[in-house]
Amino acid sequence: MSAEPYSVIPNEPKITPELVAEHGLKPEEYQRILELIGREPTITELGIFSAMWNEYCSYKSSKIHLRTLPTAGPQVIQGPGENAGVIAIGDGLAVVFKMESHNHPSYIEPYQGAATGVGGILRDVFTMGARPIACLNALSFGDPKHPKTRHLVSGVVAGVGGYGNSFGVPTVGGSVRFHSRYDGNNLVNAMAVGLAETDKIFYAAASGVGMPIVYLGSKTGRDGIHGASMASAEFGEDSESKRPTVQVGDPFAEKLLLEACLEIMAKDCVIAIQDMGAAGLTCSAVEMGAKGDLGVVLDLDKVPTREAGMTAYEMMLSESQERMLMVLKPEKEKEAEDIFRKWGLDFAIVGETTPDKRFVVRHQGVEMVNLPIKELGDEAPVYDRPHTASPKQPVIDATMIEAPLPHADALEKLMSSPDLASKRWVWEQYDHLILGNTVQRPGGDAAVVRVKEGPKGLALTTDVTPRYCEADPFEGGKQAVAETWRNLCAVGAKPMALTDNLNFGNPERPEIMGQLVGCIQGIAAACKALEFPVVSGNVSLYNETNGRAILPTPTIGGVGLLDDFAMSASIAFKAADEMIILLGETRGWLGQSLYLREVCGREEGAPPPVDLMAERRAGDFVRGLIGQQFVTAVHDISDGGLVVAVAEMALAGNIGARLYGAPAFLTEHGFWFGEDQARYVVTIKPEQSHEFAERAKAAGVPIRRIGVTHGNALTLPGERPILLDALREKHEGWLPAYMGAAAS
Repeated sequence: MSAEPYSVIPNEPKITPELVAEHGLKPEEYQRILELIGREPTITELGIFSAMWNEYCSYKSSKIHLRTLPTAGPQVIQGPGENAGVIAIGDGLAVVFKMESHNHPSYIEPYQGAATGVGGILRDVFTMGARPIACLNALSFGDPKHPKTRHLVSGVVAGVGGYGNSFGVPTVGGSVRFHSRYDGNNLVNAMAVGLAETDKIFYAAASGVGMPIVYLGSKTGRDGIHGASMASAEFGEDSESKRPTVQVGDPFAEKLLLEACLEIMAKDCVIAIQDMGAAGLTCSAVEMGAKGDLGVVLDLDKVPTREAGMTAYEMMLSESQERMLMVLKPEKEKEAEDIFRKWGLDFAIVGETTPDKRFVVRHQGVEMVNLPIKELGDEAPVYDRPHTASPKQPVIDATMIEAPLPHADALEKLMSSPDLASKRWVWEQYDHLILGNTVQRPGGDAAVVRVKEGPKGLALTTDVTPRYCEADPFEGGKQAVAETWRNLCAVGAKPMALTDNLNFGNPERPEIMGQLVGCIQGIAAACKALEFPVVSGNVSLYNETNGRAILPTPTIGGVGLLDDFAMSASIAFKAADEMIILLGETRGWLGQSLYLREVCGREEGAPPPVDLMAERRAGDFVRGLIGQQFVTAVHDISDGGLVVAVAEMALAGNIGARLYGAPAFLTEHGFWFGEDQARYVVTIKPEQSHEFAERAKAAGVPIRRIGVTHGNALTLPGERPILLDALREKHEGWLPAYMGAAAS
């Protein structure tokens, strides 16, 4: 049946400036659309431009800065631009991984928002032909005293666990933080990691004219409409009214989709494949065609729907979950359909590729869309937004800070503070052992999972210190990468590549754009110095409510490689009477430290500077020690400083420590609680002391003996002993008590 021209589309609303604004398009952007297509768009076309040109899909405020990130390396098979990044790890195997945000939906509907965030990132990985083997996350919540925080924590954690556990992939690591700047806009960053064969990676670019375009998976409903647009807008008083834009996930349907996709890939049925994520059918179809320099024709009458009377506009913008779009080899149609029917999933040929580079959508015999397909993406606005550098913060002189508490009391207060308290309550709700490959569970520096039957293993972590990024975006960006590097090195893994999730406020405010630019510059500097490329990522902007932005939060997800997973190191003290050694230079840096915030009540100062060459020397040295089993325990030093790291090692091994005094040139509280970078704590056997010192000298890494493992308490010079049982009760008790308390 031939389609009628647009002029006879029934019941088309008039395109008004108000309607354009409701779609998140500025007047000058709408004018650009008019010039591009030479006429007024249909309402469906307006919705498509809104989806393709919003911040979440087009990266229009960040693109010019993201291009400065290093993305290449001998291990990189696929960098940014596909569903996920891909790196080679030898033996014909590749790791496929990416991190994405689901922030706005998780604030409105925490369970489904978090659950569909996990589902979406899993699809990004298995779309590439990889079987997911691990998930991680990074969660940022508001002040624990805020009336909504407990509700958000409960819902988000349940959503992450509910989807991941049901799908059958272990959630092996992550981070949880609290700060009042997230009160109106929590962050949910989800990361997935998969394994594939290097010669069996699948991409999104369509090829061949007249190839069938197939819709796979679950049916299309009205959930998630304008989800991508919502992710590109600030929250205001009406955020609750956005509830219908949150998708609903079904992890059991996604598990079926995974198996069906991997099966038809193995049967060599697939030319191209694209997950229907943000902007749903629109984004997946446009990207497949545009990347392959082909046009696409869709017939919406053939799209499986679960609701009656859906319009073309609704079908094109729906973000219903567990759906894929594929270009299939024509001769494989029947075989592919049989596979999907076997798994109980919808399979429908909804269109074909064309040579004219047009995006055409038909519905009920009417041509609803006819647009230039390349320009939908290529002609999206790209802004070099004005940006102002964050004002430099003063360096805090530790000698001018009076310790308000004895060090033992300060340690107990820090270990039971929201950011440093144990997150066991969170990760015990996640199945971190399913599939049977988890070598190191949550709670250490990095998770370790076995690669197939071994001996290789992968180390995985997510890291960022938002308070550093707020005080100095450049140093904060460097530090986020450096801490990821340290956590991978601390378990003995060679850092291979990273994915990022850049969470910021409104980029139209120069000071916020300055934070984004500064953090990207810092990330780029660290990646270059550490030869640690960025292979995938996501940008989430407009994370603010009523004009109050989140802390700049450029989360880094790192992947490292172990030649033998059995050789990985852990943070736990292993035996009594071993020497405790501090690696790296200590200046007693208290600016932006948790000690300054939690104990002294001051959130101020410049963050610790990051010496990238020192990071590299220390990391390389530590990995060498672990590889030769020269050290018995390893822990990087980050939040809370040296004594917090020692306390965490003692609690993990249930062995205490007797610590020596600070060097004469440092204050005691600066030495114990300063957050200087490029540092680790290791334990060695006493008889190895001389050889260890020689090795450190040769590597150019400063060392200092700071104590000995001993007994069942931590003892600092001149302080009361801190019994491990009492410290554990405080450390483990805060979060369960908080979540168990009645809502205020």
